[in-house]
Amino acid sequence: MAVRIRMKRMGRRHRPFYRICVMDSRKPRDGAAIEEVGYYDPMVRDKSDRVSLKMERIEYWLSVGATPSEKVGVLIKKVKNNKFGTASAPPPLTPPKEPEPEPEAPAEEVAEATEGEAPKEESSEE
Repeated sequence: MAVRIRMKRMGRRHRPFYRICVMDSRKPRDGAAIEEVGYYDPMVRDKSDRVSLKMERIEYWLSVGATPSEKVGVLIKKVKNNKFGTASAPPPLTPPKEPEPEPEAPAEEVAEATEGEAPKEESSEE
């Protein structure tokens, strides 16, 4: 029997939550697990709190031949080395900018601009 350490999806739509389980590789993703050894919650803001693993149990399963999936292998490596990034603070909220009103031309400039032009006469055809 090929044993793998992999994630089992829980949670609801658009709100994922994963249990890290030791499973037979022939079982479906959300099938029955041999043992649950931790969880991963990608929606938690603090990156160091996203993962919880029972490292002694994982070490045991690795020693008897279980192989971790790619993502679980990365999580195990990060937990061992304590190499989690820090979550950056969200940008501050700023009120929306109001559009600047266009400056109106003084009445003298408007009158000067229209003086030089000849008024257009409409021709009436009968």
